[in-house]
Amino acid sequence: MLSRRSFLAGAAAAPLVSTSALRGQDAPSNKITLGFIGVGTMGRGHLGGFLGRREVEVVAVCDVVKERLDSAKETVERRYADRLKSGQYRGVRAVADFREVLAMPGLDAVVIATPDHWHAQPAILAARARKHVYCEKPLTHNVAEGRQIVTEVARAGIVFQTGSQQRSEFGGHFRRAVEYVWNGRIGKLHTVRIGVGGPAVPCNLPAEEKPEHTDWDAWLGPAPERPYNSQLCPRGVHTHFPAWRNYQEYAGGGLADMGAHHFDIAQWAMGMDAGGPLEVIPPENPRSGRGLRFTYPNGVTVIHNEFVKGPDNRDISADCVFEGTDGMILVSRSGISSRPGTILEQPLTATDRRVYPSTSHHGNWIECVRGKKEPICTAEIGHRSATICHLANIGYRLGRKLAWDARAERFTNDDAANRELSREPRAKWKLV
Repeated sequence: MLSRRSFLAGAAAAPLVSTSALRGQDAPSNKITLGFIGVGTMGRGHLGGFLGRREVEVVAVCDVVKERLDSAKETVERRYADRLKSGQYRGVRAVADFREVLAMPGLDAVVIATPDHWHAQPAILAARARKHVYCEKPLTHNVAEGRQIVTEVARAGIVFQTGSQQRSEFGGHFRRAVEYVWNGRIGKLHTVRIGVGGPAVPCNLPAEEKPEHTDWDAWLGPAPERPYNSQLCPRGVHTHFPAWRNYQEYAGGGLADMGAHHFDIAQWAMGMDAGGPLEVIPPENPRSGRGLRFTYPNGVTVIHNEFVKGPDNRDISADCVFEGTDGMILVSRSGISSRPGTILEQPLTATDRRVYPSTSHHGNWIECVRGKKEPICTAEIGHRSATICHLANIGYRLGRKLAWDARAERFTNDDAANRELSREPRAKWKLV
């Protein structure tokens, strides 16, 4: 079982390497030391981003696939060697067990970019070890995990950033959309349409021979035991996003993968960062994987992957479509538009309400760690956005209307639905 005591026991044997030359003009006390848990495609992207920041120092990398681990270690050493102009750097540890990262004395923070089913345990144990956390979205595999993360983060007093980067980046399009909705530019908001993929399905992939240097049991972690398949955990270093996202044992399908971004923006625009819907209403044909609706206390309806028709009978679609009494705003990572177009021609004024100032998600987290401030996408916000994805998946699976109590985080009078809110992990990976 995973406990703080077990991974802290060997901490004294793993000191950080002193790299004063690397620190340059920054005093050691101003450097934030980082460990990376998960260095697949997304993890390597984060690694590259943080390696470019002078105010941090990457001191550890972790993965259950040795080839990825070795590659990440080489990436760090090469980048820092180039900075030192000495051609040599040996200041990063590479380990297969994330608990060894959390046990390192002097470590300030971790970046978690594992598959979704492996977010909760490292995040919770990092909080217990008083390490700041940047964790990829969707924050959790199920609702119960999210509430536990929020509780542990609050108890530890750490700075926790959920990787909902649309709140900070992508040209500021989503930030602008939220501000225009907040300030009544489309009148009273009544409908939000979210364009993302479908719900998760049970995993039925065939067994394959496990690669020699992959710890498959550790990759499965809290998920049910099953044979290895390379679509879940690709061999060696890969550059694509693996298919584990499609399967309910590990994630929430396309609905949760990009939905954790777009439903997050919807809740932000509605002022529901700490709340949720009243009802989950699946379509007549739940197997279609589209058309599920949420109704919110403020009267807004949020619809998954179902759009209105334009004059040419084509869908008026975008990542997020906000419909109000006076018009609509369509926003995607590639841009923002409105109907009528004059809505966006009216600039916001000095008295209009503005969103949290952040144009770099990584930078905002680092700034908040250094300044002991709350970041733009806290554990609570990440949990609530992930919850919408979980509720949608449950709605599609059960195929019936569900009443949701967002305060209690329970379904009303539906025991079967409530059993879907958590999952008992395999015994060896159960938190204590």
